[in-house]
This record gives sequence, structure tokens and C-alpha cells, in this order.
Amino acid sequence: MKVFISADIEGCTGLVSWSQCGRPNSDHYDYAFARRMMTNDVNAAIRGAKAGGADLVLVKDSHGNSKNLLIDELEPGTQLISGFGARQGGMMIGIDRTFNAAMLIGYHAMAGTPSAIMEHTLTGYVHRMWINGMPAGEIALSTALAGCFDVPVVTVSSDEAGCEEAEHLIKGVKTARVKQGFGRYMGKVLHPEETADLIYEAAKKGCEESSALDPWLPDLPATVRIEFNRSEEADAALTLLSVRRIDGYTVEYTGDSWAEVHQAAWKIIHYASQGHNADR
Repeated sequence: MKVFISADIEGCTGLVSWSQCGRPNSDHYDYAFARRMMTNDVNAAIRGAKAGGADLVLVKDSHGNSKNLLIDELEPGTQLISGFGARQGGMMIGIDRTFNAAMLIGYHAMAGTPSAIMEHTLTGYVHRMWINGMPAGEIALSTALAGCFDVPVVTVSSDEAGCEEAEHLIKGVKTARVKQGFGRYMGKVLHPEETADLIYEAAKKGCEESSALDPWLPDLPATVRIEFNRSEEADAALTLLSVRRIDGYTVEYTGDSWAEVHQAAWKIIHYASQGHNADR
């Protein structure tokens, strides 16, 4: 059994602010702690996957510059995709039809979710996003891309709001609630040993029951609509051909395959980032 794990950081054990979840510089003074917690959660998922029947686990480091997890601290035998490059697939780079199950570890709730720790969708530029009219975030983006390859997402770890989002989207998914948000930068967090047990059990049961879960894929043709915080971000997003302007802040794209729409969403947000800095 082959298992694919996409790992983010904001939904990991003990983390409640950007000062922890960034990269190694003075603005993110607790980054070393965040890396340790991310590794703790991913290792618990790996152990659970193996207990549930996995004989190969591939982990995609999916936060920021994707150089957060340290291979020497992961469970032995784990394969890791680390770093940033030219491959398509966003947070799911490396998944294909040979995998039997996928897991989203350390994910977070979509932008605008109440009582969700560090809620956002890919970047701070995005105010809201929809897939075929359904409010959506990174959990839906990644679950749908797994669906392109007929791979079900069987396990999600996050805060309470992120797990509720996953359960609403994916029938039968196993979740591990590692913390409860009291606001965007405050929450009730659990000890790493306790969250490791929760993630282990969710991963184990997810693998054991993977054959009963259906992959999720939006109806086609699919439309992604993105509302930005500022009009210049929407201006820059129009650089991508076939993007339609809905209003001053909002653009959308429609495609005949989810892989195409998924890639377009990432490109739209990339171009929007140039608009964000247009006044500098």
C-alpha cells in the first residue's frame, strides 16, 4: 500500500502565530520550534500509516519554501519531497495513480473561517475562494487534486475548524483535532504526545478503511473564483489568459479538467502577488 502525505505547518501541534510558522529569520523567532512540531505530527502520521498497512510513504513538504522537514528526523524509510521547483501540482506534487491513499497533515481552515487558527487560503492576498460556487480553501484544493488520480484523502489533521471543514467535504475521512481556536492567533493546544496519539489513530484507521472512501473531485467543467483583498491584485491576475474579471476584487477561471483549474488557481495567485507590490 502506498500513502502520500502533504504536510503544512499552520495546523500543527502547539502553533498559534506567524512568528512561529515562517522561515529562519528574525521575524519568525519560534521557527525552530514549529519545525519540531511539524515533524512530530508527520512522524505520527507515518507510523499510523504503516500500522494501517502502508509499505511506502512519500511526504511532500508543502509549507512556504518547502524546506521545513528534516529527512534525518523523519521515520526511517520515508521518502521526502523538499524544496521549491518547476513541477506542477502545488501542495500535492508527487502524487499519482499508484497511491492508494492521501493524508493532509498540519492543514488549516480556509480564509474567513471563524475561530480558526491562522486561517488563510494559500496567501494573505486571498480574501475568499470558491470552487463551483462552494467556499473552498487548501483542503479542497488538495483533496480535488488527489481525486484527479483517483486517490481518496483518508486522514486530515488540523485545528477543530479545519477538521470540521474536512469532514464536511470528505465523507468518511478520519480527523485529528490537535488544537481548538479561540481566534486567529489564540487557541487551546494539546501536548505533542497526546496529538501524536490522535494523529496515529486517524492515520491508521484511514489506511485500514481507505478502500471504502471515494475520491472527491468537483463537477466538470470546474470554475474557481478568487476574491482578493486589493483591486491591484485582481488587476495583475488578469495577466493570465482566460481569467475573467467579476468585480473590482474578484476574478474567475473555468476549465475542462481539475488539474488545469488547480494550476490556474496557483498562477492567478502568483500574478496577484506582483500586483500586491505594484506601488513599491
